Amino acid sequence: MSEIRKHYFLNEHCIIASERGKRPSDFKSAPAVEGQESGAGCFFCGGNESSTPPATAVYMQDMYRKGVVFADTDTERLGGWDMRCFPNLFPAVSPECVEGGDLLACGYGFHEIIVESPQHGMSLSRLDDEKMKLLMRVYRDRVMFYQSQEDIKFVSLFKNWGKKAGASLTHSHSQLVGLPLVPSVMNRELFTIKNALTCPYCDIVDTESGGERELARNGHFIAIAPYCSMTPFEIWILPLEHISHIEAFDDSMLNSLASILKEMLARLGTALSDPPYNYMFHQMLDRDYHFNLRIQPALATIAGFEKNTGIYINSVVPEQVGTFI
Repeated sequence: MSEIRKHYFLNEHCIIASERGKRPSDFKSAPAVEGQESGAGCFFCGGNESSTPPATAVYMQDMYRKGVVFADTDTERLGGWDMRCFPNLFPAVSPECVEGGDLLACGYGFHEIIVESPQHGMSLSRLDDEKMKLLMRVYRDRVMFYQSQEDIKFVSLFKNWGKKAGASLTHSHSQLVGLPLVPSVMNRELFTIKNALTCPYCDIVDTESGGERELARNGHFIAIAPYCSMTPFEIWILPLEHISHIEAFDDSMLNSLASILKEMLARLGTALSDPPYNYMFHQMLDRDYHFNLRIQPALATIAGFEKNTGIYINSVVPEQVGTFI
């Protein structure tokens, strides 16, 4: 029997089609990133820095521990980096807006690439623990930097892994887009949250703790298979305490986030043979919001029904995810 489930606190629904139930092996296909053994000609690999725009931030782990972050100049590109950030060569938005013009009409904003390793074929689940912790600090740094730019009201931080998930290049990287508006989906959530008696996300943490949809937990975070999952094997990571934005994360929290995110990606990779996925940081500077990070493997086809109704059909029962991964 199928089941129509409602989102925890929004007027959104999904269909859990258990009769279509699939085992993890049914979702296995070709690796998410093909040809990852060869980085020939890859713009993002170490040594090919001149193939990208000058880096806005260059992270070398030993120097970052001393509080030092470098940047390229127009005439010098730095090598020997651990992580490297630069403007997207084909940006969705651009800071080159006519002064005094309509920020929306001229597509104002910032679009940055964050390359997580100079090594081609390196997935986040294989990144060593210290590099994963560094990545969380890079995320915090870059989000805070763009959040502080004039007229930027929202910073989207996300990762596409695998062609089916929208990654146009095989070298692992994340992206950041600073916008002069707050997306309607975030405003809709915030409106509902502000009109609730208690924080709905805090309620989710309480409800799911120790239950069959809990997947992992550490000192600061819980990972769950959400009750109303839009995609097979969807995972949410939420802080145990009410914190709205990565800007407020101390180093201990960043370390915990690195640990639980890496664990979830590794478990998905083992069960599903390195599936394509997206993960997205949901956060706002408004204190009423509750930070959450969502991992959505790109395993199902989004077709006419989903586009017509906004209701997603999920063939994997969330309560069974923990037995699979």
